[in-house]
Amino acid sequence: MNSDKLKGIMREKRMTQADAAKLLGLSECSVNQKINNTRPFFLDEAEKLANALGIDSGGFGVYFFAANVAKCNN
Repeated sequence: MNSDKLKGIMREKRMTQADAAKLLGLSECSVNQKINNTRPFFLDEAEKLANALGIDSGGFGVYFFAANVAKCNN
């Protein structure tokens, strides 16, 4: 996950970690750990957060997947 990009769009959209916690039904501590990449986001959590931040399906991977994801060459 790209924590810096996620934090950036959250600032841009004026969403706090408390807002994200309420949206996801989690504690602020849990959201903090997920945003800082010490706990993983579940797909449904990432989708809810992406929708609230206006991240479309084309940009989803930029925020929620690491840049070094392996590609298959067939």
